[in-house]
Amino acid sequence: MEQKIEVQPAEKVKIHRPDPNKRSNDYSPRNRIYVRDVKGTFEWFRRGFGFILLALFAILPWLQWNGEQAILLDIMEQRFRIFGLTLWPQDFTILAWIFIVAAFALFFITTLYGRVWCGYMCPQTTWTFMFMWFEKKFEGSRNQRITLDRRPWDLDKFLRKAGKHTSWVILSLLTAMTFVGYFTDVRELFTQFWTFDAGFWATFSVLFFAFCTYGNAGYMREIMCTHMCPYARFQSAMFDQDTVTVSYDAKRGEPRGGRSRKKDPKELGLGDCIDCYMCVQVCPTGIDIRNGLQYECINCGACVDACNDVMDKMNYPRGLISYTTERNLQGGRTRKLRFKAVGYFIVMVVMLVALVWDIATRVPLQVDVLRDRNQLYSINMDGWVQNVFTLKILNKSQHTQTYHIRAEGFARSAIIGADTITVRAGEVGTLPITLAVHPDDVTERVQDVTFIVTNEDGTIQESHVSRFLSD
Repeated sequence: MEQKIEVQPAEKVKIHRPDPNKRSNDYSPRNRIYVRDVKGTFEWFRRGFGFILLALFAILPWLQWNGEQAILLDIMEQRFRIFGLTLWPQDFTILAWIFIVAAFALFFITTLYGRVWCGYMCPQTTWTFMFMWFEKKFEGSRNQRITLDRRPWDLDKFLRKAGKHTSWVILSLLTAMTFVGYFTDVRELFTQFWTFDAGFWATFSVLFFAFCTYGNAGYMREIMCTHMCPYARFQSAMFDQDTVTVSYDAKRGEPRGGRSRKKDPKELGLGDCIDCYMCVQVCPTGIDIRNGLQYECINCGACVDACNDVMDKMNYPRGLISYTTERNLQGGRTRKLRFKAVGYFIVMVVMLVALVWDIATRVPLQVDVLRDRNQLYSINMDGWVQNVFTLKILNKSQHTQTYHIRAEGFARSAIIGADTITVRAGEVGTLPITLAVHPDDVTERVQDVTFIVTNEDGTIQESHVSRFLSD
């Protein structure tokens, strides 16, 4: 049995056509955020912690170790020097372990406490708040800055803007020079840069990173966190109901509304939120935490301090906005030990053990043995079988070393020529040697021979297995 489907005529379908004469001015690719200054426990902790990290960042490249820069990531020489440890491209596994441990540590902390890295340790956040401090000193409070930007240009406005941007430029240059100082001699860099004697790449690097610092911390600020940082996008995969985040207690705060300090909110049918928008004004990303958890939130706690201050003035209990979990807000009890967090912790510990083991068993010496391809073997005047080898010895220590070479694998063998070589730190020494073996010990056409390289005091030793050929 056939079913007929009724088709509406095309002329009855209503097509929406926007009016080209109507334009909205509400949209802006970026509405500037005027962040209000806030004081409180979390603000004090963030500033103190940021100061410590900033001090470490500024001091570390200036430290000396054995007469040399303690931390030097020399990309041109393909050598990373970290205090007494020198890493080469051959030591890539150690760098891989370091990044893996850091990643899983970040995952573990995020699972427990949310985006505390973003709020307290991220360089973008630290430098943004530093730039905001200079901004406040030159242009005043939030309302003063808004008024300053709206009024026409005059001498006072020019001087304030010039002072702010000058401080930003100086801070950006110092930041860039310190950062580049991790990759080159920091003392020479500071001297040569200010005397206009630095090389092209050093000057370009400083100016490039200074431009990035100036742009990111001065203008892009929350854009870096909300649109460019990948961490903000995949963080939700590590969140669960027991993750500690900055949250608004809607049960206690709603319905929100203004009221007198002397009025009882219960008599007015209101919650504890007075709708003062202080939490929005102090947020560096400009969000309203009362709308729930958002990926723009960096867990800095500025809204917590602002709300607690308002609650104190209203004689209400603190904690309307607080560091809590979704399960707590729902009336449950937060579970500290859960499978995801335990899994991240176990993996982090395993990777940390692997890192420590790799560093502890690392030998600051690498030996490669190459056979002479022009001649398989030869017989000397005494009838002994000879093979020619070339030893490539890489001194991965920070001091000049003298190495002794010996061969094992035959009962009667001798090295003809020099069996010692002196190699400077970070260089590769080449030593051609001839190994002669008694004919009675040559039982096969191809036999293994082990070359052992040892330094003078016997603290460093490395070996390499090669092939000894005969007829």
